[in-house]
This record gives sequence, C-alpha cells and structure tokens, in this order.
Amino acid sequence: MLINCVAYQDGRKLADIAVDEIDRWIREPGCFVWVALRDATDAELRLMQREFDLHELAVEDASHGHQRPKVEEYGSTLFVVMKLPELRGGELENGEVAIFVGENFVLSVRNNSEHGFLGVRERCEREPEHLRQGAGFVLYALMDAVVDRYFPVLDALETELEEIESRIFDQGAARWNIERLYALKRRASVLRHAVAPLLEVAGKMHGGRVPAVCARSQEYFRDVHDHLARIGTAIDGIRETIGTAIQVNLSMVTIEESETTKRLAAWAAIFAVSTALAGIWGMNFEHMPELKWAFGYPMALGLIAGAAGLLFWRFKRAGWL
Repeated sequence: MLINCVAYQDGRKLADIAVDEIDRWIREPGCFVWVALRDATDAELRLMQREFDLHELAVEDASHGHQRPKVEEYGSTLFVVMKLPELRGGELENGEVAIFVGENFVLSVRNNSEHGFLGVRERCEREPEHLRQGAGFVLYALMDAVVDRYFPVLDALETELEEIESRIFDQGAARWNIERLYALKRRASVLRHAVAPLLEVAGKMHGGRVPAVCARSQEYFRDVHDHLARIGTAIDGIRETIGTAIQVNLSMVTIEESETTKRLAAWAAIFAVSTALAGIWGMNFEHMPELKWAFGYPMALGLIAGAAGLLFWRFKRAGWL
C-alpha cells in the first residue's frame, strides 16, 4: 500500500506527487523523491523497480522479507534492511523495513509493523537545513527512528527483569521464576539479533570508505552507531543478569530441597528411636526385665517420649525442624 510519495528540492517539500510522475521529478536538478510503502505487493515493488532502476536481487529481498539487518551497495544505490521489534501480547515480534537510497530518491518498504514513519517525515520537513543534505539525511532519520524504538523495548525488558529479581527469594516461586527468566531471555535474544548486525551497518556509514549518498551525513550516522553500541551493551548486561538469576534460582531450589531433606531426616530419626525402643520391649521373651512389673508399660512410654522429645529439641536447635 502506498503511504505517500513526495518530491523535495533544496530541503523543502514541493508537492505530493503520483507514482507515474516520479520519473519526471527525479530528473529535476537538486530534487529527490521520498516514497513510503507498507506491506507492498509484488506489483507495487516491480513498479518501483522500474521507476528507480532498482537491482532485482534487492527487490527480491524486500519482497520476501525475513532478512538479516544489512546494508548492500548496488552501483550508486544503497539497500538497507532493519528490524522493527514490537511488544505484542507479551511477545516480541519483529517487523521489518527495507530502504532503497539513491542520489535522488528514498524508498522505504515497511512490513509487519503497526508503527509508521510519518513523524520522521514531519521532523525532516521542519528542518530544511538538514533535509537539504538530500537522501542521505533521510536515511539517517529513518535509522534514528528505528533505533529510538529499541529503547522502550529495552526498558520493558529491564523492568520485567527487576520484577523477577524482586521475587527470586520468594518461597515456592522457583518454577514461575525460571519460566519467566527463559521467556525474557528469548525476547532479549530477539532484540539482540536486531541490534548487533545493525551496529555493523551503522559503522559502514561513517569513517573509512563511506557510500557517496551518505558522505554529507557521516556525523549523524556516528550518533546512530553510538546509540546502537549503548543498546548492545545494555542487552548483554540483561542477558548476563538473566544467566546469574537463573543460577541463583536453581541454587534456591537446591537449598529448598536440602531443607526438606533435613526435615524428613530429622523426623525419620525421631520415629526410628521410638520404633527401636518399642521393638525391644515387643520381643516377648519370658525372662525380660520389668516384663511383669506393674509400672513397666508407663516407664517404656515415658522413655520413648523422652527420647523423642530430646531428639526433637536437638534437631530444632540445629535448625533441622
């Protein structure tokens, strides 16, 4: 679906144009066209391929989706793919945006994502001194908007991790904690797979051999690279903390099992002594001491109770009961 198609010149918007007018506008000196598509059909992509002379392999990648974040050069045209992670129903889903950038055009193709880039276009139009840099600055603005979307996801992961950590020592919460920790680790991995390759992409946009279309905007791409590096460090910290939390939780499970074992062993020892004493007087030999004594039965019960009470006191003092 076509979202918008706009022509710009000297940093200012000229007009919303029809697709069949693109060829005329990109021939104008100092003019570039910015087109935005959402969930584009094959027919729409083929039409854009003819209008902007896009490479067939890049169009195929944009059509099929599920690409790794990357940047590829096809002559003077850049093809950039970025992931758009969004939290939906507690799960982290990956949308995708493919961007074609040439000297006089920008084409963005957004797939499986509810959040558009209208705010990016409005921001660029409010800053004509920056938009005057051309398609390279638009690419920066789109990349910056994508990276900004990673921060709320990162904050949500950190908040959930703090909530789990606050309950990690709660009695009987071990299974719940481990399930949530593994689910959180999976979401952190999804975000990491979106950020780590994009860090390499942003690195190619500043310093060294920079694509010609980005030459005038290198310092802006450096800022994007710094943000991605910070996000990557935070994700690694989350993953490390999750690993530590899982180990602590497993240790808590072992401790709880050990406490249960000690209680069972203590009660087993108490009943074992009582059973042993009862067994001795239950042998029914004819010449057993106190067998015919009138106070033998109460004495035996008292001895059993006393031995059990003494063991209970010792185990209680030792913390086993």
